[in-house]
Amino acid sequence: MPRHTSIRAVLAAMVLAAGLTIVPFGTSAPADAAVVSAPRGNVGAFRQSFVEDFRTSAAAGGAFAKQYRNSWQPYPDGMSNMYWSGRQISAANGVMDVVLDGKHGAAGTFGTPSGAWDHRGGKFSVRAKAVGGDGNGAAFMLWPTSNVWKDGEIDYPEANFDETPMSHQHSMKAGKEMTATSQTTRVSWRDWHVYSVEWIPGKNVKYLLDGKVISTVVWDVPKTAHRYMFQTGNWGKAGHLYIDWVSTYTYTG
Repeated sequence: MPRHTSIRAVLAAMVLAAGLTIVPFGTSAPADAAVVSAPRGNVGAFRQSFVEDFRTSAAAGGAFAKQYRNSWQPYPDGMSNMYWSGRQISAANGVMDVVLDGKHGAAGTFGTPSGAWDHRGGKFSVRAKAVGGDGNGAAFMLWPTSNVWKDGEIDYPEANFDETPMSHQHSMKAGKEMTATSQTTRVSWRDWHVYSVEWIPGKNVKYLLDGKVISTVVWDVPKTAHRYMFQTGNWGKAGHLYIDWVSTYTYTG
């Protein structure tokens, strides 16, 4: 994707191209978010370790970060003069609302302060949709806690909001990390979908859309500690990224 700016230079890499639709900056959180409840309980060889469904409303500018301090570890405001999670993120109507204004990106890691950084395999699920934000986009990813790119990067979903979400599993060969095995979902960010990654260290990574496997990759499979996070850019049209819930699991096989 053509727009790479400083995101790769700061820890992870990302996105994004141009678009057309303009959505009012003040669009409220969607009322249809609660149609699919957050999962509760274990799934096969995956033991649920964390779930957050954002049921408590909290304003941007400090209240959200305080309320969800055991669920969300944001990048510091002003990081790389690109990310401003504190001012861009709030919770209302049961969703995490990431405001897209074309000037301020947002980024951070899901999980507790102590448990967010040491995933060595597991299942990672998010229910999300976007309204507007054309020219911007998001990357949900498993990024190595070492910040060494060749330790493996798993992106899903990732794409411009005016394009179809995709998966990208990056090469773990030094100097080849930009190369990735990719799969399209053929769905739209404009609709609610559940995106899941099932990662068995050193063996395979499965990508699921609404509970159905769309791709399995058996090469470039990480073994080391990763964190589950997302980023949006500081460009594009006004809009919102809505996150209904997030759930992570530990691999027990």
